Amino acid sequence: MLTGGAGYIGAHTAVELINQGFEPLLIDNFSKSDRTLLKGVETIVNRKIVFLEGDCRDAVFLNTLFSKNKFDSVIHFAAYKSVKESVIHPMKYYDNNLGSMITLLQAMQQHNINEFIFSSSCTVYGQPDHIPVDEQAPFKRAESPYGATKQMCERILEDAVAANQNLKAISLRYFNPVGAHPSALIGEMPTDVPDNLVPYVTQTAAGLRPKLTVFGSDYSTPDGSCLRDFIHVVDLAQAHVKALEKINGMPTRMEAFNLGTGEGVSVLQLVKKFIEVTGVKLNYEVGSRRPGDVEKTYANADKANNLLGWKTKLSLEDALTDAWRWQKTL
Repeated sequence: MLTGGAGYIGAHTAVELINQGFEPLLIDNFSKSDRTLLKGVETIVNRKIVFLEGDCRDAVFLNTLFSKNKFDSVIHFAAYKSVKESVIHPMKYYDNNLGSMITLLQAMQQHNINEFIFSSSCTVYGQPDHIPVDEQAPFKRAESPYGATKQMCERILEDAVAANQNLKAISLRYFNPVGAHPSALIGEMPTDVPDNLVPYVTQTAAGLRPKLTVFGSDYSTPDGSCLRDFIHVVDLAQAHVKALEKINGMPTRMEAFNLGTGEGVSVLQLVKKFIEVTGVKLNYEVGSRRPGDVEKTYANADKANNLLGWKTKLSLEDALTDAWRWQKTL
């Protein structure tokens, strides 16, 4: 079962799972998505997919679903994910992100479903002391309520695994997913003003936004803008397939993996790379810092390379080209 299956990463993961012979059932409540990506998934895989509308905080819905279907595993994507929005509406984030995690784990235990893949985030590290960041880095105070919910969800998952000897879990800590499927049939599709960088870049390039603001020019980075690790969403999706394949062979019943390229790229570098690879002019300015942003972080992904047998294959140029191709279909 894929929760949040109609979302950006959920949809791309559904494609990769089906391509590898898995049978995913997707659920989503459409609070941050619509049916567009579901149709795109079906076109890519050339078959109908199984989808149900519902909320992970609804115990009655989950228990009915688990009673009628036999699941081997759950991949939990369903969460609110905007750093900016979480700073403005923290209670909304705690209610949704923690509530869905708790209700889902309770229902899984009741129905003896014992493999859980969690969609986590590099925000759990806060502003790390050292980069690249490996999985041994301590959780610093989160820079946003969104990051705090991911930290708390990982703690909830640790406690659930400790209490239930049958449960196995993998937490996948994403760095910065970007890009779109090369078919341009699915991609990142914000329901409102984008909070993520690349959709704002592509919408500005397409004339849907008057200009892009790069937040911050005085960080301790090569060009003063924030430093990030941008990973192609198809590479990210393929990591979930590897996690499902490998979960029973992990050294412990709960493992965490960083998913990133291991390369730091600044926001300004990405903007200039987009202009270079697309040839499209982009109206942008450099503004003041934004609350909740971490100055610099990128991944040490050696653990995922070694234990999951996963590595990124696609470049930032691929991601920006695919994102622009997707934007032009909207």
